[in-house]
Amino acid sequence: MKHIAILGSTGSIGKNALNVVETHREAFNVVALAANSDVDTLEHQIRKFCPRLAALNNPIAAEQLRKRLYNHKSTEILSGSDGIQAVATIPEAEQVLDGMGGSAGLLPTLSAINAGKDIAFVNKEVMVMCGAIVMNAVKKNGINLIPIDGEMSAIFQCLEGARDRQDDIHRLILTASGGPFRDTPKENLYKVTAQQALKHPNWDMGAKITVDSATMMNKGLEVIEAKWLFDIELEKIDIVIHRESIIHSMVEWMDSSTLAQLGPTDMQIMIQYALSYPNRLPTPVPRLDLCELRTLHFEPVDRDKFPCISLAYTAAEVGGTLPVVLSSADEVVVEAFLNERIGFMDIPAILDQVMNKHGVIDDPTLEDILEVDRWTKSTTRSIINAKG
Repeated sequence: MKHIAILGSTGSIGKNALNVVETHREAFNVVALAANSDVDTLEHQIRKFCPRLAALNNPIAAEQLRKRLYNHKSTEILSGSDGIQAVATIPEAEQVLDGMGGSAGLLPTLSAINAGKDIAFVNKEVMVMCGAIVMNAVKKNGINLIPIDGEMSAIFQCLEGARDRQDDIHRLILTASGGPFRDTPKENLYKVTAQQALKHPNWDMGAKITVDSATMMNKGLEVIEAKWLFDIELEKIDIVIHRESIIHSMVEWMDSSTLAQLGPTDMQIMIQYALSYPNRLPTPVPRLDLCELRTLHFEPVDRDKFPCISLAYTAAEVGGTLPVVLSSADEVVVEAFLNERIGFMDIPAILDQVMNKHGVIDDPTLEDILEVDRWTKSTTRSIINAKG
């Protein structure tokens, strides 16, 4: 039985991970859970899975949880960043699943790696912000870093047995659904609403990643993530629109052969693989019926319509702290869009503006990255406020 801790247990990834645990009680045991402020959901999870430790980042929410669980003595309730760190480094856990989104997952992820925990992760922002630091820590501590995101998981699986043969790779092909606006003319994107952006045609995900899919920033961030995760040159990473989201990504080899990973659009498959790696377990997810599917479609990305893709490639090419700016500013603009403070096409425009204001640090330390994260969020909020 593998003992696991889950960061972001009340979000979409965390809930799906606990569904996997419930399906395979004989294989997994939850020893710690952490979330931001969702008292109701975390209380339910604690009563169901009885972890030794749980934490809420919000101290007021944590106190409410303690009062509700006053007679539930088997779980210790902590709060704040120290509580999240405690969950990430709990001695009993062999693996930490990082379902926290954005820069909030940076320090807990690094702490878990440095504590010698295997990592199952979905937080591409951590890799975008400090891929070099993360991968150096992974190598130093000799742990497994296993992606959960469909595209990264697909490439990880296609590269099984060939991780040290980057010279044999012609290119990595990241597939993208194109989001809810793949057929919407560019001139109509200036008027789309948050409600429309949240209606993803293929996947059921959290709000932030769903908006990122609509702008295709999600795919741009994955380009940077893949560069670090698979130690591959930027020019060897391509994106194609694949409407059905059945092929999750591909690896094209130098001999012109291509390996693809196919599967239903259900995150539980990737989560379960990351938790059970290198083994596989049965899943209740319906199997893929290729005869019923019949056809698969592919088309190039329209970078003029989705400028976030070009911004991501620029950030990756320049390197240093520019990817930090891209990722951190995106957190702020997506939140502003969801709160109806800016329009959909303001997202790439503001990102470009913030990136142009930044003085890039070429070889940043962790302290540099954290300071640039703070600067970026403050600067982005100022630009949004100035827009009224």
